[in-house]
Amino acid sequence: MGGRHRTDELDGGFDPQYEPPPPPRRRAGRGTVFVPLAGAVALAVLLGVAAYVVVNKSPGCAGEKIQLSVVAAPDIQPAIQKIATRFGKSGRAVDGRCVAVTVKAAEPADVANAMAGTGPTSGKLDPDLWIPDSSLWLSGVKNAPEPAGNAASTPVVLAASKTGAGKLQSAFSPSWTGLMSAANAANPDGLARKVRVLALDPTQNASGLGALLAGAAVLKQGGGSEETLVGVLRQLSESTVSTPDSLFATLTKAAARIPVGVTSEQAVWSYNTTTTPSNPAVALYPAEGTVSLDYPIIVTAKDAATRKAAQALASEVTSPNGRKTVQDYGFRAPDGKGGSLLKPDNGVSAKKPAAIPLPDAATVTRLSQAWHQIKLGTRLLALIDISGTMALPADKTGVTRMRAIADLTVEGLKLFPDKAEIGIWAFSDNLRGEGVDWKPVVQIGPLAQQINGVTRRDVINQALQRAEAIPTGNTGLNDTLWAAYQKMTKEYEPDKVNTILLFTDGVGNDDPNGGISNTEILSKLKDAYDPKRPVSLLIISFNTQKDEDQAQMTSIAKATGGAAYFPQTILEIRNIFLKGIARRLQ
Repeated sequence: MGGRHRTDELDGGFDPQYEPPPPPRRRAGRGTVFVPLAGAVALAVLLGVAAYVVVNKSPGCAGEKIQLSVVAAPDIQPAIQKIATRFGKSGRAVDGRCVAVTVKAAEPADVANAMAGTGPTSGKLDPDLWIPDSSLWLSGVKNAPEPAGNAASTPVVLAASKTGAGKLQSAFSPSWTGLMSAANAANPDGLARKVRVLALDPTQNASGLGALLAGAAVLKQGGGSEETLVGVLRQLSESTVSTPDSLFATLTKAAARIPVGVTSEQAVWSYNTTTTPSNPAVALYPAEGTVSLDYPIIVTAKDAATRKAAQALASEVTSPNGRKTVQDYGFRAPDGKGGSLLKPDNGVSAKKPAAIPLPDAATVTRLSQAWHQIKLGTRLLALIDISGTMALPADKTGVTRMRAIADLTVEGLKLFPDKAEIGIWAFSDNLRGEGVDWKPVVQIGPLAQQINGVTRRDVINQALQRAEAIPTGNTGLNDTLWAAYQKMTKEYEPDKVNTILLFTDGVGNDDPNGGISNTEILSKLKDAYDPKRPVSLLIISFNTQKDEDQAQMTSIAKATGGAAYFPQTILEIRNIFLKGIARRLQ
């Protein structure tokens, strides 16, 4: 090395190896006794500051930091925050610049809606890196980027309270088959009498959507019908809970029917480990296997430097240290491997459940649309035939057509929620004077609405039980249809499925007063039908045998985008209600 020289003090003071000799010692004069001490203090402070600069200076960084905005699903946000903090302190540089990371929690549905430009959002959401809880959210985002890896995984499970799980053993085997059976609105007297299924809204929660997809896949594999799926969707649409917190709160309440929910394994773990409940939750793993939330890492940054920073953070998240961190928060690694915290004491099991693969985007979209359609309100006017032929036997049981229709309509009403708006007209001929063949029995309104101290649902049930055929009555069908169609079109409500449901015995129009002919009613309905404001006609024509009668009924229904059904036995009618509801999914 050359001659002695001092180093740059801003880079750490001077090199003590070449410190110059001290100056000659002087006697301290009066008033100067503290001068050497002050100098020593100043030197110590200078050395301390220099050391601080050296220790805290980020190696390899220069200039302004790259600002990296990360948005993560709320459940995994704490784990990502810890990883990001460690990443920032490491001083890792991107193109010679350090990275400042901010991690924000946001519901994946909000971010997906913001990226797709559809649906509601809560504030401006435009992250450089997005970690939703599931790839399912990407199905609605056009040209969504390919994931840069996966942060974690957690299976979708059934959940009950510890007390409830003990009671379930004799009534319910944890499976999607059992869940679908308990949630089928068309089978209220089956498992549903013992088990109450709670669902998370699939439009807002990936666990809720994943459960529907898994259940639908198992149902299809087992040869189940679309009507069964519709029955499940119908029931679950009325038993959704808004958040996992609400779900767990409901699970622990005492009830006549044992509540079973659908959520993620990590949510069960988190509930038990962060709230220490007296009646903890238990994860129940479906026998057929399950889908898993896969926490994809989506780089959305457009700036080249920011993209590099996002990819660097993604590498940190998927590193062994990152894997260990997410496992510390109750998640599994992307390959399904659970950490030591997934144990029965926390209501879960580290054993990897069998996998049901996520379906393609088209399947996800179809089921999501089906849910939206099922959730739409109902506005329905039922037309009940009380003409003379309705007094004839319905089938070999000897029950009259009138009684069969009335009893099964009561059963059909069970498929509709209290908020559904339903009314009833009866028709024959001349019921309200010459040429007026129909009369309102119960005005359209919500089934839960009180009418003289009784709900509309009960009023309708009572009216149906009292219904009797008029022995000499004719069938003023076409005039009644046209009057009903005009009413429903005039009172159309865009947020509901507007429907006319006709119950008759298939004799068709039989009006001695003349009235609207078969040709005229078909023409009128075709002209009145507006696909942008659809009022559809569904016909249940009991015991219809003649081809010409079936053809006429079918033509009338199709003119309004509806359908006609021709049951020959009483047992066929219940499924027809579900078929009618299923039509809104098409």
